Amino acid sequence: MFIGLDIGTSSVKAILIGEDQSLIASATAELTVQRPHPGWSEQDPESWWTACQLVMDSLKDQVPAEMAAVTGIGLSGHMHGATLLDETGKPLRPCILWNDGRSGRQCTELAEREPKFMSLGGNLVMPGFTAPKLQWVRENEPEIFAKTAMVLLPKDYVRFRLTGEYAGDMSDSAGTLWMDVARRDWSDDLLTATGLSRENMPRLVEGSESSGSLTGDLCARWDFETAPVVAGGGGDNAASACGVGAVDPGSAFVSLGTSGVLFVTNDRFSPNVEGAVHAFCHAVPDTWHQMGVILSATDSLNWLSGLVKASPETLTSGLGRVAGPSSVAFLPYLGGERTPHNDVEIRAGFAGISHETDESALTHAVMDGVAFALKDCLEALSVAGTRIDRLLAVGGGSRSRVWLEIIASLLHVPVDVPVDGDFGASLGAARLGQAAALQTTDGIFGKPALKTSIDPIRDLTEPYAEAYGRWRKLYPAFKQAGF
Repeated sequence: MFIGLDIGTSSVKAILIGEDQSLIASATAELTVQRPHPGWSEQDPESWWTACQLVMDSLKDQVPAEMAAVTGIGLSGHMHGATLLDETGKPLRPCILWNDGRSGRQCTELAEREPKFMSLGGNLVMPGFTAPKLQWVRENEPEIFAKTAMVLLPKDYVRFRLTGEYAGDMSDSAGTLWMDVARRDWSDDLLTATGLSRENMPRLVEGSESSGSLTGDLCARWDFETAPVVAGGGGDNAASACGVGAVDPGSAFVSLGTSGVLFVTNDRFSPNVEGAVHAFCHAVPDTWHQMGVILSATDSLNWLSGLVKASPETLTSGLGRVAGPSSVAFLPYLGGERTPHNDVEIRAGFAGISHETDESALTHAVMDGVAFALKDCLEALSVAGTRIDRLLAVGGGSRSRVWLEIIASLLHVPVDVPVDGDFGASLGAARLGQAAALQTTDGIFGKPALKTSIDPIRDLTEPYAEAYGRWRKLYPAFKQAGF
């Protein structure tokens, strides 16, 4: 038996799977985000641990016999969060999250002072990453910075509470900007640029390797027969890739969740810094991946849903089959954008609204806008030498066939739809826990059964290509106008 623990931004989810990876039980505990100032986003690390205890207690209550037989636990979590601990392991301040935008000035200064962030680190210096967050603390909270003995990512703080070990995996740690990503090791030069050293970093392990074992008191609390090993695990997207079997070079998926991700597995480190492509280590050994990331995918539809007081399902089902692009255009930059613009200041907007524009046209425009933003990601990946032949669709938005038809026709690739599209990072985490317990990756990371495959629709490809050309002119226009 194996457990996957996913520390998300809005909840902690735990699943228990069997030897055949069938789902036996699951539990979820909600989390909240604090925004003490505009552009800030924080969470109390203790809330993750409280939630983890709740979901693990729930699994024990649901299936005590199966719980007792667990031999491996895997972890996944939201990336980039800066969790600062003192020498006793106590958090010094709330964690600064992935979607916190306060460190824009520090990003500019770090990039100018140390170009190795973009060569060794392989990514633009963005406010979302961990390194500029620490530089912000160094400059604005010097008393906190001086007491910082260890910097952990969110899931690695949970690992510390589970095992007493300071450890991190390659995929999540690559998102700090302190790693030499090609060498899969910390970079002394990049750490020095923010006043830190290896002493402030956890030891690194592969995601499918053991990072330690559960402590005795927790084994007693949850009635484990033997202390389960805790796998290195992975950042949320790398763990999701493990869950859908995207671990071989060339395999790819599109995630339509709160944010949107175009994820491709590589056999080597393949950055495209200029296009704001994320190039990280994968959660399995000797493998890397690229991501194009947009910040508001289903979040854009959820925003419209709240505005017009209709559920996202009602909005999308009301469209029927689309005959072409919407007459209205939408930029999905509600909280800025990553790929390809790396622009924390840009904001969303509609263009082409008329007296005839109704709820359906706005819904269509939002879905088109997200698809166009994913096309931007594909273009940026192409510049890095990556070719995508087909995609697997995951996330809540993948339940909309219309949305997937738009994406397939615009990106010119078939889109495969799993029988169950809700392949969260928790399944990938559980698989990594299984690999660590069995000490092998053979046969662990299979692909899901497919419900259907959606091919590009010939009558849509040319109209959408033309609409994309028009849509691309909106970002510079909005930027020039100061939006």
